Amino acid sequence: MSLLRRVLVVLLIVALSAPIALVAQDEEEPQMGLWEACADPANLPEVVTIGAIFGQSGNISVYGIPQSQAVALAVEQINEANYLGEGVTLEVIYEDSAGANEQAIAAMTKLVEEDGVVAVLGPTLSSEAFSADPIAQENGVPVMGVSNTAGGITDMGEFVFRNSLPEASVIPGTIAQATEALGLEQVAVLYGNDDDFTISGYDVFVSALEENEVEILGEATFARGDVDFNAQLTQLVSLEPDALVVSALAAEATQIIVQARQLGYEGPIIGGNGFNSPAVLTNAGEASDGVIVGAAWNIASPEALSSLFSEAYEEAYGALPDQFATQAYTGAWLMATAIRCADSAESADVRDALAGITDFASPLGMFSFDEDRNPVHDPVVQIAQGGAFAVLGAEMAEE
Repeated sequence: MSLLRRVLVVLLIVALSAPIALVAQDEEEPQMGLWEACADPANLPEVVTIGAIFGQSGNISVYGIPQSQAVALAVEQINEANYLGEGVTLEVIYEDSAGANEQAIAAMTKLVEEDGVVAVLGPTLSSEAFSADPIAQENGVPVMGVSNTAGGITDMGEFVFRNSLPEASVIPGTIAQATEALGLEQVAVLYGNDDDFTISGYDVFVSALEENEVEILGEATFARGDVDFNAQLTQLVSLEPDALVVSALAAEATQIIVQARQLGYEGPIIGGNGFNSPAVLTNAGEASDGVIVGAAWNIASPEALSSLFSEAYEEAYGALPDQFATQAYTGAWLMATAIRCADSAESADVRDALAGITDFASPLGMFSFDEDRNPVHDPVVQIAQGGAFAVLGAEMAEE
């Protein structure tokens, strides 16, 4: 595709996507995709192959398995609807990163250099993305993180995207709403100091607490893989904070919640994106009541496309989706939309079309990429009650 044509594709998407993002599949049911904004492709090969790198084993499988399932569901819908044109099939090569940076690097290298995929979804963790995404960037292959929230992800290059709201977009609103609802004045902070995601979350938490004039009584740290947090929690709980603020991944988050309650702490625990998994609530049980976390999505979303996705996911897998599944599902549709609008399986064309997507109706709400290829849509603040996340409200926080 010529440069002029790429520019025209991007301009076409920007100009036409907003008013026609939703196309009625029938008179009552909305459907994903830019069906009218971008004409049916005419130049795609019979098979278009993308890659997906998710943590499908180890501790991060609580994120990676739902991500893989959601992408598979999206691709099934895309192909059944002939979204890429009659006779064109979208295929995905899945790779397991297992939460290990070296394994993520090997997976990205295989997909980009051996399999020749058009684009890649994932990896699951921000630390994996920092390790593996430069390979995609160097080879001119677009890569979209669907759960990378650490600062600096898209700074790796023009081929690096994400549709997962960064901590910097979610945590300030979480702290502001929690401060207002709970009357926070003093907190204690616990965070992992050897992981890009948890360090980034800690930095944003501190900034947000300062902005809301909430005093930090004390801080403590841990390392990824730790299972005993009693020493740190004993120290922090003795300070009698109004809330514990924690930046951790799911495995450590679960133990921190359980052990804090065992030590007698009954106050709120405010977490970052690592707490956003039903597995945290399931594994922590009743101890999770009072956990507060910001999110890109909640299953109570009034968006019609959110309800349709949740119903389809539950029917396919026998369980309700979480935020990570929703972002992965939306990511697959965004990537397919870029391929459709570019009418090309060339990675550079897909990158340009992806960068031009704005006001895309999705389960996450109306979605756009900003000029730095970061997501733009409204976040939500949640509180755990009775084993499920509900939208935080003043009346709930007082219970």
